[in-house]
Amino acid sequence: MQGKLVTLIGGGGFLGRYVAQELLRREARVRIAQRDPKEAYFIRPLGGLGQTQFVAADIRRPETLARAIEGSDAVVNLVGVLNGDFPAFHVAGPANLARACTEAGVPALVHVSAIGADPRSPSAYGRSKGEGEAAVSGGFPAATILRPSIVFGREDQFVNRFAGMIAGAPVVPIVRAGVKFQPVYVTDVAEAVARVLAEPSHAGKTYELGGPDVITMGGLQRWITKAIGAKPQFVELPDAVSAMIARAGFLPGAPITWDQWLMLQRDNIVAPGAEGLAALGVIPTPLETVAPGWLVRFRRHGRFTPVQA
Repeated sequence: MQGKLVTLIGGGGFLGRYVAQELLRREARVRIAQRDPKEAYFIRPLGGLGQTQFVAADIRRPETLARAIEGSDAVVNLVGVLNGDFPAFHVAGPANLARACTEAGVPALVHVSAIGADPRSPSAYGRSKGEGEAAVSGGFPAATILRPSIVFGREDQFVNRFAGMIAGAPVVPIVRAGVKFQPVYVTDVAEAVARVLAEPSHAGKTYELGGPDVITMGGLQRWITKAIGAKPQFVELPDAVSAMIARAGFLPGAPITWDQWLMLQRDNIVAPGAEGLAALGVIPTPLETVAPGWLVRFRRHGRFTPVQA
């Protein structure tokens, strides 16, 4: 990757900062393209002099993408939203990017999607991710698609969200306690992106990225409880009750939206036979080996809080 210019669309986000760091470590030049480049300036010190660039771009506006990807050796799409205009950001946007990359003659495109992407999904999020993959493949057949499970890391909005809910709460309701996840460490996903870009043989393929452990929703929350030394009482909600709560997802404090509840009807794990981290030469990192290091801030007395055995 030495000297190659890689443009990260949405590179200032949670995953983007780790992808940028991995590419900079491999001596690539990195261009961060997003609506407000100032929000990504914290990445600048991670590279050497002149190794990082910043440009304003909006995946919904094709004219901004043409400028952003000009001269790129590779482009990575990291744009994703959990709420809002899914068709614009997950379908039309990737279609714009694939078309722009083809017209500009960009050699490689990596599209970060998600496990659960399916045009027939009952969830608007899942459908948009599936339709987005189709749009990318249709506009840039050599694109590599990466589908991570839930991505965890110091700044994530999944493990940290549950830790914040559990800390100090006397009672914690669990929605869809039996649904399974295969959490994948953010640095492992970043390494997967870099390895795909470094080896042309990955072009046109789809990889599902999951960590070494499969855990249920209930198991995850109980593990977090032990990690932060909390002692709440858990209440596993019946689907009928959790569905009613999800229907009111627009209310302040509601734990999930209706669309998220629909996504929870399916396990979020690597499909049998799917190629994943192993095929890319990435050794997956267990949640329990890294998460306690940042979850300490949720302990009542910090590092001095007793942790359950």
